[in-house]
Amino acid sequence: MAAQLAVSALSGAGFDLLFGDLLKMVLIVLKNNSQFTPSLERLKNMLEEIAPNIKRIESFNRELDQPKQLKRLQGLMSDGKDLVLKCSKIHKYNCLKRPIYNKKLLKLEKDICDHINIVLQFQEVADTKEILVKQNWTLVGVNNVSSGMKQLSNQVYSGVTQLSDEIVKLRMAISNGDRVDSSNSNIRLAGVCSPPLLKVDPVGFEIPLSELMIKLLKDEASQHIVISALGGCGKTILATALCQLENVKDKFKSNIFFLNVPKLRNLTVIVKMIFQHKDRQLPDFQSEEDAVNHLERLFKQIAPGPILLVLNDVWPGSESILHKLKFRIENYKILVTSRYEFPSFGSTYKLETLNHADAVTLFQRLALPRDQQSYAPDQQTLEEMVKCCRGFPLVISVVGKSLCGKSAAEWRKRIRECYKAASILTEHEVLDCLQSSVEALNDNVVAKECFMDLGSFPEDQRIPATTLIDMWAELYSLDDDGAIANLHELSDRNLIEVLVTRKDANEDDGSYNEHFVTQHDLLRELAIRESNSKGIEHRKRVILEINENKIPEWLTEQNELSIRAKLLSISTDETFSSSWPSMQAPEVEVLLLNFQTGKYSLPEFIEGMNKLKVLVLDNYGFVPAEVGNFPLLGSLSNLKRIRLEKVSIPSLFLTSMKWRKLEKMSLVMCNIGQAFNKSTNKISDAFPKLVDLTIDYCNDLEELPTGFCDLVLLRKLSITNCHKLLALPEDMGNLLDLEILRLNSCIELTELPGTIGGLHKLQILDLSDCLSVTELPEQIGQLHNLRKLYMIECSSCELPSSVTNLFHLKEVIGDEETAMSWTRFKPCLPSLTIRVHKEINLNWLG
Repeated sequence: MAAQLAVSALSGAGFDLLFGDLLKMVLIVLKNNSQFTPSLERLKNMLEEIAPNIKRIESFNRELDQPKQLKRLQGLMSDGKDLVLKCSKIHKYNCLKRPIYNKKLLKLEKDICDHINIVLQFQEVADTKEILVKQNWTLVGVNNVSSGMKQLSNQVYSGVTQLSDEIVKLRMAISNGDRVDSSNSNIRLAGVCSPPLLKVDPVGFEIPLSELMIKLLKDEASQHIVISALGGCGKTILATALCQLENVKDKFKSNIFFLNVPKLRNLTVIVKMIFQHKDRQLPDFQSEEDAVNHLERLFKQIAPGPILLVLNDVWPGSESILHKLKFRIENYKILVTSRYEFPSFGSTYKLETLNHADAVTLFQRLALPRDQQSYAPDQQTLEEMVKCCRGFPLVISVVGKSLCGKSAAEWRKRIRECYKAASILTEHEVLDCLQSSVEALNDNVVAKECFMDLGSFPEDQRIPATTLIDMWAELYSLDDDGAIANLHELSDRNLIEVLVTRKDANEDDGSYNEHFVTQHDLLRELAIRESNSKGIEHRKRVILEINENKIPEWLTEQNELSIRAKLLSISTDETFSSSWPSMQAPEVEVLLLNFQTGKYSLPEFIEGMNKLKVLVLDNYGFVPAEVGNFPLLGSLSNLKRIRLEKVSIPSLFLTSMKWRKLEKMSLVMCNIGQAFNKSTNKISDAFPKLVDLTIDYCNDLEELPTGFCDLVLLRKLSITNCHKLLALPEDMGNLLDLEILRLNSCIELTELPGTIGGLHKLQILDLSDCLSVTELPEQIGQLHNLRKLYMIECSSCELPSSVTNLFHLKEVIGDEETAMSWTRFKPCLPSLTIRVHKEINLNWLG
């Protein structure tokens, strides 16, 4: 009723432009979309509260010819309406984008409130105006009154503006003051079809970039270009750099779609990714042809704006996909990168290897040590090594990194090995050249084995760093830090690339949930080639890919194959019918199941994996999958680590699982409401040794199960991006061993229980983006071992005086307003550093 009255009150005198449309839109979205309820409710309540005051000021400003003070407010309302409309179109499964738009709603509310606080300084002026207008003083003419009030109004406005400037200066002082760091995180979280970022400017691509840019900027009805070269020549780097040229971005704007096209990706998946990137409701495609028709209609809606579709790393079997994506649309261009030319599709641009001068420049950047103590080769040795790389950027990158800091003897050895190769490298010989850099890992045998394990993951997919850490820790008897060291060893040698999606994630915290690994497809092929060099019975790892339900011949030739591998990886496409071959794998310690179907049945041979320690069930599809044969997992008595991604976990989860040795569990983008809320079994009976639990983007989690705090061995608890979590258990204080607690982006969580003060071992607490938490409990001061606190976007959260008891608190990471709140406690906490976190160009999923 209050909302209706507010809308009615704003219906005249131009207020529909300021408030009415926005408030109506908020009410509509609140009624039809529950994803943003807390933020929209706050926005609605704020609009209802301010409407009468602003209407009053506006009416007098109109009488006294002072409308400019509300122009900024009008712009905010117009932008706000557009933002709320966008929120209404976000698909319910687009869980990664929700926190971003919740942030935008929070910022909108804050911007309006900040401006209102300035405008309300005019309230006294408005009251004076009202008296003057009504009484119509006889000693001074109305015109003089108006003139005088205009002058007074301008003086007040000037004073408020100066006050606002002083606040800005104060915030800058906080950012740069004594023991207060300001870190520019430069975050850009790429969208599902956004071009990847280049860490450094590519060397030797100036001419190809110029020539291709001219082709793309031509106004033609349509254009199809294939960048063709051997693997390792830099096709992906060239296409990526091309998309980041200012002229290209100015022409195509937000209509650049960059997609990898691996062997197991079909056309329907490509179309779904584009729809997801554009925040469009995902249709239920009846066939591949239906998907293509929907995409053509989408692109025609985008037109006449230019469109650039980049299809990266296309394999020869995917040529039919290219032809089906040809549409008669003006200024619609397709750029393909491939080792093949596809002459029937479009014009070919043949990318050459680097010339010698550019190759030397790139090699020097990577191979020469920065310190003065390590060996640095003379120019002749360096140029001989460069010649061995034959101008291939990938080979230069890997070989250069592997030689950095090595002895003169190692340089001479590598030159002798590379000279055995042909003067012109074939793709097979490129792998041989890369192999020499992998062999350089012989001084770290475990790191070499870790490199080989990377071939176990699907092509062109980001690999969660935590998955690799879990695998390597169990396969090679390492602790997590030892596994992380191998991750960095491979990264330092350019054998992998590590991406971080949240820059404030400090590796000192031991958290790698925001880290992902990618690998060049040639390096992946090298890892697979090395893994498959022995007969199937003698391999350490078996990598099985099933495409279109075609089982490899080596698996069907035997009635029941028995493998002795310790790592088994099975990847299937979206057509897989869960018809499994017969197999025995009693020695397997790590099982990776990568799939894309909405329904998936676990293979029955899992039941015989008595030595299995790590299970990764990863769904690369778009929605959580229903998994059959789930009770089979209950037989895995030696399981120590499990990761489930995009899986609907059935209600029998706690009933059937008796994982007495399970230490770590990760549930990512899963439907878990049934698993936790409908079980009568105690969670501590199912997981008596659990020490590390991650629940991320599980949007049906509203509360933790009864008895959750009986998991008394928990040391790390991460419940993040769970947007419907309302409260934490009152007995949180029972988790006496808890050292790390992460709750970031639980936007409906309203408070922390007072018993949190009992977590005396807690060292790290992350409350970032907990938008509904308005105050910390007084008991927070009892966390005497707390050393790091994340409070980004927590400006509305009040701090109790007890925080002065946090004597071991070394660092608070927050937004500018949160930093201001903490500065008043600095005299009591002399060792505290306040770091202002800034997000720049935040753009997760488009």
